[in-house]
Amino acid sequence: MIGPGTTMALDRGPGFGVYVHWPFCAAKCPYCDFNSHVRHQPVDQERFAAAFEAELATMRQRTGPREVTSIFLGGGTPSLMKPETVARVLDAVAGNWTVPDGIEVTLEANPSSVEAERFRGYRAAGVNRVSLGVQALNDKDLRFLGRLHNVREALHAIGLAREIFPRLSFDLIYARPGQTPEDWQAELEQAIGHAADHLSLYQLTIEEGTPFHALHAAKKFVVPDNDHAADLYALTQEITSAHGLPAYEISNHARPGAESRHNLTYWRYGEYVGVGPGAHGRFVENGHRVVTIAERMPETWANLVEAKGHGITGGELLTRSEEADEFLLMGLRLAEGIDLSRYEAFSGRGLSSARLSVLQGEGLVAPIGNARLRATPAGMIVLDAVVADLAR
Repeated sequence: MIGPGTTMALDRGPGFGVYVHWPFCAAKCPYCDFNSHVRHQPVDQERFAAAFEAELATMRQRTGPREVTSIFLGGGTPSLMKPETVARVLDAVAGNWTVPDGIEVTLEANPSSVEAERFRGYRAAGVNRVSLGVQALNDKDLRFLGRLHNVREALHAIGLAREIFPRLSFDLIYARPGQTPEDWQAELEQAIGHAADHLSLYQLTIEEGTPFHALHAAKKFVVPDNDHAADLYALTQEITSAHGLPAYEISNHARPGAESRHNLTYWRYGEYVGVGPGAHGRFVENGHRVVTIAERMPETWANLVEAKGHGITGGELLTRSEEADEFLLMGLRLAEGIDLSRYEAFSGRGLSSARLSVLQGEGLVAPIGNARLRATPAGMIVLDAVVADLAR
């Protein structure tokens, strides 16, 4: 069983994480393109817990023995899980791999599904970090975003989380329709006043296939243009840094040492197993980095697991070039940047000195000593273009 100890000190290694996807939500938010599903009948949690156990056992056969550095229960809305279901999942992880005491174990929660008793049950099961989907601190925008909670409920959930868990993060979405820099500054400073050690701050994006995509196309609302959004991003960096929560990744801010260990595994291009409907994994198997992709529909996924021990329906072996490109794309999101020797190990070559010189001249990238490279704040805003240029 995973004990409820506090998290260990952060290290610089890429890590080996376990991601578990709980695909169910009480309602589908209009901006969300994650694999989430609403069910109007109670979910058979016993069935899904057994399926998670079976798929974790299959993944253990593929990865071999490993030491887990973080566990993340995402969704969907994992706070709709019973504490007993969470305990079974965490026990299954510990039964398949080595899980040192006190590693980071995160559970995502929505304020509308928060109950003190359930939070204490998660804590007893081994969860030591909660990530709350707050998204806004005014009721008008919460309604616009399709959230089921109001500001009072959000602040109550934050207070409970701070009382029960050693670590807390919560999300906010900015660059909302009509949002001025003054509005966002006031809201962000209010959020920092309630935050413990970590905030995730995302610009509102219009994703294809979501209700917001259709509404935006029909001009039912307007989001800030690129210049306005860039100003809000710059303001975000300024305010969070001034309050001791600098960005360690494009959208994530933490007090030093409180960074999300699990998300750093993604950005540092570590390995991770993904289990559950729609989950992705990336890990080294027989000397090659493999990608696994699970069936998205929850009931179909459960049927597959019950038939053959897993719900994986897609995947591939990555080439060295693909690994190098992904390493660049993920690592340059980080303030710490990338290890240039690791890029060379993936790609078999160094980055082009001519392209580096041009990008440095444009103020988009900067060296960190002789061993590392980072994107500058200006480069972060156009990171996809920077990565595309470097990867050529």
